[in-house]
Amino acid sequence: MITGKFPSLRLRRSRKNEWSRRLIQENNLTASDFILPIFLIEGKNKKIPVKSMQGVFRHTLDKLPSIIDKSLKMNLPMIALFPNTKTNKKNKKGSEALNEDNLVCRAIQLIKKRYKNQIGIMCDVALDPYTSHGHDGLLKSKYVLNDETVEVLIKQSLLQAQMGCDVLAPSDMMDGRIGKIRKSLDKSGYNMTQILSYAVKYASGYYGPFRDAVGSKGLLNGNKKNYQMDFRNSDEALREVALDIKEGADMVMVKPGLPYLDIIKSVKENFKVPVLAYQVSGEYSLLTNGINKRLIDNDVIIESLTSFKRAGANAIVSYFADRLDKILK
Repeated sequence: MITGKFPSLRLRRSRKNEWSRRLIQENNLTASDFILPIFLIEGKNKKIPVKSMQGVFRHTLDKLPSIIDKSLKMNLPMIALFPNTKTNKKNKKGSEALNEDNLVCRAIQLIKKRYKNQIGIMCDVALDPYTSHGHDGLLKSKYVLNDETVEVLIKQSLLQAQMGCDVLAPSDMMDGRIGKIRKSLDKSGYNMTQILSYAVKYASGYYGPFRDAVGSKGLLNGNKKNYQMDFRNSDEALREVALDIKEGADMVMVKPGLPYLDIIKSVKENFKVPVLAYQVSGEYSLLTNGINKRLIDNDVIIESLTSFKRAGANAIVSYFADRLDKILK
């Protein structure tokens, strides 16, 4: 609705000075809006760069304290753990996901022992870092089985909760898994463990660098279109969110982020629930490569991150989160 008429109304009056622009800002970013993803590897005293994601590294567990210390200094509320599992520990069933001595379990215990509840820990619930075929669930005749996979995800969730994970994040896109995981958590005494459902996860071409980082890229057998969403669909996203909220999700994720701002906005407006956006590896790498080649400047980082808030996201998972002290300045 237009209220006013030029020349008595000049919108540029409020844009003239920097103090005035700050005064009327509709959206802003703080460190509390971000979650830092961390890639884990076996070994000691290693910090290995992810070639497809400049500025991002895989870390051994002994490197975690320095990362957490910096995260706390910047006032980040939560970190997200992703394992790069050794090939010899992967199999068709993703059994390593249920090993209480796996990378993620050891990382959770290390962080909780040293930092208690100073920072939240989010853990991925899915089998793709552990399967030899690279899929998020159990595979049969090139099709990912739903109900059989959910049974494994329940066990994975309970194990991570037992280790001290604060926020379980099922990213697998199996039907019905949120309700069954919630019931199992409550029955086992983990009624305060939160569930962040990847309710809206599209079968996207933006995930390539992530699969490189966790070591599943070269293993993927086929594609994930029979369980992840079709990027052409938006109404279906609302159905997915509605189901997961009814089943007990505390928060929902939209992934990828930037190509799906319309979905973030629609979910927020329709459900009024906490909505998170994932600025995925492909988005990150495109931006950093563009900056490095001087096709665009650093300002695009904060511009892209602010777009998530403008669309309605409560928080953002971003590989830029460990550099917010520079970016937000």
